Amino acid sequence: MTADQMTTGQMLTVGQVAEELGVTVRTLHHYDEIGLVVPSERSHAGYRLYTEADLRRLQHVVVYRRLGFPLEKIGEILAAGAGSDTVVAHLRRQREAVTARLAELDGLVSAIDRALEAEMNDYRITREEQRELFGDSFDESYAQEAEERWGGTDAWTESQRRAKSYSKEQWAQIKEEGAANNARFVELMDAGEPAGSEAAMDAAEEARQQICRWFYDCPRPLHAGIAEMYVTDPRFTQTYEDVAPGLAQYVRDAVVANAARG
Repeated sequence: MTADQMTTGQMLTVGQVAEELGVTVRTLHHYDEIGLVVPSERSHAGYRLYTEADLRRLQHVVVYRRLGFPLEKIGEILAAGAGSDTVVAHLRRQREAVTARLAELDGLVSAIDRALEAEMNDYRITREEQRELFGDSFDESYAQEAEERWGGTDAWTESQRRAKSYSKEQWAQIKEEGAANNARFVELMDAGEPAGSEAAMDAAEEARQQICRWFYDCPRPLHAGIAEMYVTDPRFTQTYEDVAPGLAQYVRDAVVANAARG
Protein backbone atom coordinates (compact mmCIF):
# COMPACT_ATOMS: atom_id res chain seq x y z
CA MET A 1 0.00 0.00 0.00
CA THR A 2 1.39 3.40 -0.95
CA ALA A 3 0.59 6.69 0.68
CA ASP A 4 -1.73 7.48 -2.23
CA GLN A 5 -3.72 4.33 -1.54
CA MET A 6 -4.36 5.19 2.10
CA THR A 7 -7.72 6.66 2.90
CA THR A 8 -7.83 9.99 4.70
CA GLY A 9 -7.18 9.51 8.35
CA GLN A 10 -6.01 5.94 7.94
CA MET A 11 -2.97 4.97 9.97
CA LEU A 12 -0.75 1.91 9.88
CA THR A 13 1.13 0.06 12.58
CA VAL A 14 4.86 -0.64 12.43
CA GLY A 15 4.21 -4.23 11.39
CA GLN A 16 1.83 -3.21 8.59
CA VAL A 17 4.30 -0.66 7.22
CA ALA A 18 7.16 -3.16 7.35
CA GLU A 19 5.11 -5.67 5.35
CA GLU A 20 3.89 -3.12 2.81
CA LEU A 21 7.31 -1.60 2.06
CA GLY A 22 9.44 -4.71 2.45
CA VAL A 23 11.57 -3.39 5.31
CA THR A 24 12.14 -4.86 8.71
CA VAL A 25 10.52 -3.69 11.94
CA ARG A 26 14.03 -3.25 13.30
CA THR A 27 14.83 -0.86 10.44
CA LEU A 28 11.71 1.18 11.14
CA HIS A 29 12.62 1.40 14.81
CA HIS A 30 16.11 2.61 13.83
CA TYR A 31 14.67 5.29 11.55
CA ASP A 32 12.48 6.37 14.45
CA GLU A 33 15.40 6.48 16.88
CA ILE A 34 17.55 8.68 14.63
CA GLY A 35 14.63 10.93 13.76
CA LEU A 36 14.59 10.07 10.04
CA VAL A 37 11.02 8.79 9.95
CA VAL A 38 9.11 9.23 13.19
CA PRO A 39 5.53 7.90 13.41
CA SER A 40 3.28 10.89 14.09
CA GLU A 41 0.59 9.14 16.06
CA ARG A 42 0.11 6.63 18.83
CA SER A 43 -2.69 4.20 19.46
CA HIS A 44 -4.62 4.14 22.74
CA ALA A 45 -2.32 1.33 23.81
CA GLY A 46 0.73 3.44 23.01
CA TYR A 47 1.75 1.69 19.76
CA ARG A 48 3.34 3.78 17.00
CA LEU A 49 1.09 4.63 14.05
CA TYR A 50 2.19 5.95 10.65
CA THR A 51 0.09 8.58 8.94
CA GLU A 52 -0.18 9.17 5.20
CA ALA A 53 2.55 11.84 5.43
CA ASP A 54 4.79 9.48 7.44
CA LEU A 55 4.39 6.73 4.88
CA ARG A 56 5.17 9.11 2.01
CA ARG A 57 8.36 10.23 3.75
CA LEU A 58 9.30 6.62 4.41
CA GLN A 59 8.76 5.75 0.75
CA HIS A 60 11.28 8.43 -0.20
CA VAL A 61 13.75 7.04 2.35
CA VAL A 62 13.38 3.51 0.97
CA VAL A 63 13.99 4.68 -2.59
CA TYR A 64 17.04 6.72 -1.65
CA ARG A 65 18.46 3.83 0.36
CA ARG A 66 18.07 1.50 -2.62
CA LEU A 67 19.95 4.06 -4.67
CA GLY A 68 22.82 3.79 -2.21
CA PHE A 69 22.44 7.07 -0.31
CA PRO A 70 23.61 7.01 3.34
CA LEU A 71 21.00 7.79 5.96
CA GLU A 72 22.65 11.07 6.93
CA LYS A 73 22.52 12.27 3.32
CA ILE A 74 18.89 11.17 2.99
CA GLY A 75 18.00 13.26 6.03
CA GLU A 76 19.65 16.30 4.43
CA ILE A 77 17.81 15.74 1.14
CA LEU A 78 14.45 15.43 2.86
CA ALA A 79 15.11 18.52 4.99
CA ALA A 80 16.13 20.55 1.93
CA GLY A 81 12.94 19.67 0.06
CA ALA A 82 10.42 20.45 2.76
CA GLY A 83 8.46 22.93 0.61
CA SER A 84 5.06 22.55 -1.03
CA ASP A 85 6.57 20.79 -4.05
CA THR A 86 8.31 18.12 -1.92
CA VAL A 87 6.73 15.05 -3.55
CA VAL A 88 7.24 16.20 -7.14
CA ALA A 89 10.78 17.37 -6.43
CA HIS A 90 11.72 14.10 -4.76
CA LEU A 91 10.19 11.99 -7.50
CA ARG A 92 12.04 13.94 -10.16
CA ARG A 93 15.29 13.67 -8.23
CA GLN A 94 14.75 9.96 -7.71
CA ARG A 95 13.94 9.44 -11.38
CA GLU A 96 17.14 11.20 -12.38
CA ALA A 97 19.14 9.12 -9.92
CA VAL A 98 17.58 5.86 -11.10
CA THR A 99 18.13 6.78 -14.76
CA ALA A 100 21.76 7.61 -14.06
CA ARG A 101 22.21 4.33 -12.18
CA LEU A 102 20.61 2.38 -15.02
CA ALA A 103 22.98 3.98 -17.51
CA GLU A 104 25.91 3.19 -15.22
CA LEU A 105 24.80 -0.42 -14.77
CA ASP A 106 24.16 -0.81 -18.48
CA GLY A 107 27.68 0.37 -19.17
CA LEU A 108 29.00 -2.00 -16.52
CA VAL A 109 27.13 -4.94 -18.05
CA SER A 110 28.54 -4.08 -21.48
CA ALA A 111 32.05 -3.90 -20.04
CA ILE A 112 31.62 -7.26 -18.32
CA ASP A 113 30.27 -8.79 -21.53
CA ARG A 114 33.26 -7.51 -23.50
CA ALA A 115 35.67 -8.82 -20.88
CA LEU A 116 33.89 -12.17 -20.77
CA GLU A 117 33.93 -12.47 -24.56
CA ALA A 118 37.59 -11.56 -24.68
CA GLU A 119 38.41 -14.04 -21.93
CA MET A 120 36.55 -16.82 -23.72
CA ASN A 121 37.82 -16.04 -27.20
CA ASP A 122 41.41 -15.18 -26.38
CA TYR A 123 42.20 -18.30 -24.38
CA ARG A 124 45.38 -19.85 -25.69
CA ILE A 125 46.74 -23.10 -24.39
CA THR A 126 50.13 -22.37 -22.86
CA ARG A 127 53.37 -23.68 -24.29
CA GLU A 128 53.84 -25.76 -21.16
CA GLU A 129 50.39 -27.29 -21.57
CA GLN A 130 51.12 -28.04 -25.23
CA ARG A 131 54.33 -29.84 -24.32
CA GLU A 132 52.52 -31.69 -21.53
CA LEU A 133 49.83 -32.88 -23.94
CA PHE A 134 51.83 -33.52 -27.10
CA GLY A 135 55.20 -34.40 -25.64
CA ASP A 136 58.33 -34.32 -27.79
CA SER A 137 56.26 -34.05 -30.96
CA PHE A 138 55.32 -30.46 -30.07
CA ASP A 139 57.44 -28.00 -32.01
CA GLU A 140 56.76 -24.24 -32.02
CA SER A 141 58.31 -23.98 -35.47
CA TYR A 142 55.33 -25.91 -36.89
CA ALA A 143 52.96 -23.12 -35.97
CA GLN A 144 55.33 -20.43 -37.25
CA GLU A 145 55.83 -22.17 -40.57
CA ALA A 146 52.11 -22.89 -40.92
CA GLU A 147 51.32 -19.20 -40.43
CA GLU A 148 53.89 -18.22 -43.05
CA ARG A 149 52.44 -20.73 -45.50
CA TRP A 150 48.68 -20.36 -44.88
CA GLY A 151 48.34 -17.20 -42.78
CA GLY A 152 46.26 -15.39 -45.40
CA THR A 153 43.79 -18.19 -46.05
CA ASP A 154 40.25 -18.57 -44.72
CA ALA A 155 41.16 -21.98 -43.31
CA TRP A 156 43.98 -20.46 -41.25
CA THR A 157 41.75 -17.67 -39.94
CA GLU A 158 39.02 -20.12 -38.96
CA SER A 159 41.53 -22.49 -37.38
CA GLN A 160 42.98 -19.71 -35.23
CA ARG A 161 39.54 -18.48 -34.22
CA ARG A 162 38.47 -21.92 -33.03
CA ALA A 163 41.78 -22.79 -31.38
CA LYS A 164 41.61 -19.70 -29.18
CA SER A 165 38.41 -20.93 -27.57
CA TYR A 166 39.54 -24.44 -26.63
CA SER A 167 40.27 -25.43 -23.06
CA LYS A 168 43.07 -27.73 -21.99
CA GLU A 169 40.49 -30.53 -21.70
CA GLN A 170 39.38 -29.99 -25.29
CA TRP A 171 42.97 -30.09 -26.50
CA ALA A 172 43.36 -33.37 -24.64
CA GLN A 173 40.30 -34.68 -26.49
CA ILE A 174 41.81 -33.60 -29.81
CA LYS A 175 45.01 -35.47 -28.93
CA GLU A 176 43.04 -38.60 -27.95
CA GLU A 177 41.09 -38.56 -31.20
CA GLY A 178 44.29 -38.17 -33.23
CA ALA A 179 45.93 -41.04 -31.35
CA ALA A 180 42.86 -43.21 -31.98
CA ASN A 181 43.03 -42.41 -35.70
CA ASN A 182 46.70 -43.36 -35.84
CA ALA A 183 46.04 -46.56 -33.91
CA ARG A 184 43.40 -47.51 -36.47
CA PHE A 185 45.83 -46.90 -39.33
CA VAL A 186 48.48 -49.03 -37.61
CA GLU A 187 45.96 -51.82 -37.04
CA LEU A 188 44.98 -51.83 -40.71
CA MET A 189 48.58 -51.59 -41.90
CA ASP A 190 49.70 -54.48 -39.66
CA ALA A 191 46.76 -56.57 -40.87
CA GLY A 192 47.96 -56.12 -44.46
CA GLU A 193 44.98 -53.98 -45.45
CA PRO A 194 45.89 -51.96 -48.60
CA ALA A 195 45.99 -48.19 -48.19
CA GLY A 196 43.39 -47.95 -50.95
CA SER A 197 40.93 -50.31 -49.24
CA GLU A 198 37.54 -49.20 -47.95
CA ALA A 199 38.67 -49.62 -44.35
CA ALA A 200 41.79 -47.49 -44.84
CA MET A 201 39.90 -44.83 -46.74
CA ASP A 202 37.28 -44.76 -43.96
CA ALA A 203 40.07 -44.16 -41.44
CA ALA A 204 41.36 -41.33 -43.64
CA GLU A 205 37.87 -39.88 -43.81
CA GLU A 206 37.61 -39.90 -40.02
CA ALA A 207 40.94 -38.07 -39.82
CA ARG A 208 39.58 -35.48 -42.26
CA GLN A 209 36.38 -35.12 -40.27
CA GLN A 210 38.40 -34.46 -37.15
CA ILE A 211 40.04 -31.50 -38.87
CA CYS A 212 36.60 -30.24 -39.91
CA ARG A 213 35.19 -30.63 -36.40
CA TRP A 214 37.98 -28.89 -34.56
CA PHE A 215 39.75 -26.51 -36.93
CA TYR A 216 38.40 -25.66 -40.38
CA ASP A 217 36.45 -26.98 -43.34
CA CYS A 218 38.83 -29.43 -45.02
CA PRO A 219 37.59 -30.74 -48.40
CA ARG A 220 39.13 -34.01 -49.56
CA PRO A 221 41.45 -32.39 -52.15
CA LEU A 222 42.84 -30.08 -49.47
CA HIS A 223 43.30 -33.04 -47.15
CA ALA A 224 45.22 -34.86 -49.88
CA GLY A 225 47.47 -31.83 -50.31
CA ILE A 226 48.20 -31.76 -46.58
CA ALA A 227 48.94 -35.50 -46.61
CA GLU A 228 51.72 -34.98 -49.14
CA MET A 229 53.69 -33.29 -46.37
CA TYR A 230 53.56 -36.55 -44.42
CA VAL A 231 56.12 -37.94 -46.85
CA THR A 232 57.83 -34.78 -48.14
CA ASP A 233 58.46 -32.97 -44.85
CA PRO A 234 60.88 -34.94 -42.64
CA ARG A 235 59.33 -33.53 -39.49
CA PHE A 236 55.86 -34.81 -40.34
CA THR A 237 57.30 -38.08 -41.59
CA GLN A 238 59.16 -38.62 -38.33
CA THR A 239 56.02 -37.96 -36.31
CA TYR A 240 54.27 -40.85 -38.04
CA GLU A 241 57.35 -43.07 -38.17
CA ASP A 242 57.70 -42.71 -34.39
CA VAL A 243 54.26 -44.32 -34.11
CA ALA A 244 55.03 -47.16 -36.54
CA PRO A 245 57.54 -47.64 -39.35
CA GLY A 246 55.94 -47.05 -42.74
CA LEU A 247 52.92 -45.24 -41.25
CA ALA A 248 53.61 -41.89 -42.95
CA GLN A 249 53.41 -43.38 -46.43
CA TYR A 250 50.43 -45.53 -45.51
CA VAL A 251 48.40 -42.60 -44.16
CA ARG A 252 49.35 -40.43 -47.14
CA ASP A 253 48.22 -43.09 -49.60
CA ALA A 254 44.95 -43.69 -47.70
CA VAL A 255 44.15 -39.97 -47.66
CA VAL A 256 44.88 -39.62 -51.38
CA ALA A 257 42.75 -42.68 -52.14
CA ASN A 258 39.92 -41.26 -50.04
CA ALA A 259 40.11 -37.96 -51.93
CA ALA A 260 39.95 -39.81 -55.24
CA ARG A 261 36.78 -41.72 -54.40
CA GLY A 262 34.81 -38.44 -54.34
